[in-house]
Amino acid sequence: MAEIKVRYSDEDLAEFKEIVEQKLALARRDYNDMMRALRNDEGNDVADTSPTYKVLEEGSTTQSKQEIIMLAQRQQKFIQGLEAALIRISNKTYGIDRMTGELIPKERLRIVPHATLSVESKMKKNH
Repeated sequence: MAEIKVRYSDEDLAEFKEIVEQKLALARRDYNDMMRALRNDEGNDVADTSPTYKVLEEGSTTQSKQEIIMLAQRQQKFIQGLEAALIRISNKTYGIDRMTGELIPKERLRIVPHATLSVESKMKKNH
């Protein structure tokens, strides 16, 4: 009788750890870029130009900042998901579907390394 895999091998976990760490580095870089844009570290805002121009730009600046804030919040959640994935890798529970206890396919984990559900479980959960 074939043995059912209950966790990924240490070699698989090492591969996933590398993927997660790469995505985490990029995600943190993007998040920091967004925060710099919000703080206007580059200093190329319209604040130092004529008052008339400033009034015309305030609406779009506010909308743009709100969009950046929303993106930054999503990015922060993504970073937290990746950090949680690293914890699951270290305690060897990574890649296990939290609904079924079965292994999430490698292909899914390579694309969505912070996944805690297989596609099937996710679809059942959302319906």
